[in-house]
Amino acid sequence: MSAQRIFSAAAPAPIGPYNQAVSIDGLVFCSGQIALDPATGTLVDGDVAAQARQVMRNLEAVLGAAGATFADVVKTTIFLADMADFSTVNSIYGERFATGVAPARSTVAVAKLPLGALVEIEAIARIG
Repeated sequence: MSAQRIFSAAAPAPIGPYNQAVSIDGLVFCSGQIALDPATGTLVDGDVAAQARQVMRNLEAVLGAAGATFADVVKTTIFLADMADFSTVNSIYGERFATGVAPARSTVAVAKLPLGALVEIEAIARIG
């Protein structure tokens, strides 16, 4: 089976040579989402909580374009510019995975994220 490009106009367009997501063999590999406003392509104003909420909206749009929801997510990786933001991001993230089996997850602190973002989240989901 060949890979299929996934695109949602409700999520920010990629800022480099990659796709929002790619599906293959019943799996959807979502690229990391930062807190870009899909309408303007700019980082949303606000603190890490505001950014985390936008990241989750962006990720939800990409998953939806693939025919998936947060319930289909099996693995995520969270990248934080500051590990002190862990509990805030964890709380917002947890709102989307409050029921069912939460995905496996890694959270790492990084030196810097694209465009000065405070949080980035990528996901793998199963479909079909």
